[in-house]
Amino acid sequence: PKPPPPTHFLCIPLITPTSRPQLLQTLGAFRADIASPLSSFGGVPEDAIRPLGTLHLTLGIMSFPRNNNEGLDRAVGLLRSLRPREMLADVEEEGEGNSGSDLVITLQGLESMQAPAKAAVLYASPTDRLGTLQAFCERLRLAFREAELIVEESRPLLLHATILNTIYVKGGGGKKGGGGAGGKKKRERLTIDARGILDRYEDQVWMEGVKMEKIAICKMGAKKVEVNGVVEDEVYEVEAEIEF
Repeated sequence: PKPPPPTHFLCIPLITPTSRPQLLQTLGAFRADIASPLSSFGGVPEDAIRPLGTLHLTLGIMSFPRNNNEGLDRAVGLLRSLRPREMLADVEEEGEGNSGSDLVITLQGLESMQAPAKAAVLYASPTDRLGTLQAFCERLRLAFREAELIVEESRPLLLHATILNTIYVKGGGGKKGGGGAGGKKKRERLTIDARGILDRYEDQVWMEGVKMEKIAICKMGAKKVEVNGVVEDEVYEVEAEIEF
């Protein structure tokens, strides 16, 4: 049977008062560099570059029936019962972290989910020399896995912030699900040759020293934020969040 469509996700939002000005500058420069028609990269479609407000680290995908809130209510209840600082202290006791500290996130570098010559998703990873952030996020995810609230994945948790995704390019292929009669004629997903972009941005620091502030359950599908009729940003609707 086909797996049910994802409806929500557990995440660490990356937009805070500290990160916003940094990301406005770094993502703005990235957009100007790669999306310009005069760019040496041949003008990557601007729609592929993710809006600032969407940046987050996904910890798990959830799939709840649309006509029944029971699963979502359980997930929200579990989130609100968590004691993230205690979880972090446990992780730090087991590792080499400094007890009682904040979790500070720096996003650096650029990598591709696919072969770089045929890339569809480019992402930045948090620097995590001691592995504290990874261990903390795995502990968080485990709580939801044990409650059977997140979709089981065979892949290990890859903490990443999506910077570019060609699925959002209008008319560029990549509509999820089959189009046309009987789901045939699925368009090929748009890919780009990202080798030059990855080389140029391999050491890029997107944001630095940003304290983790919240853990959230968000609804799939970012909503446009309009100011005076102009789309200024996109954000995911938050179902529930807790302070770190």
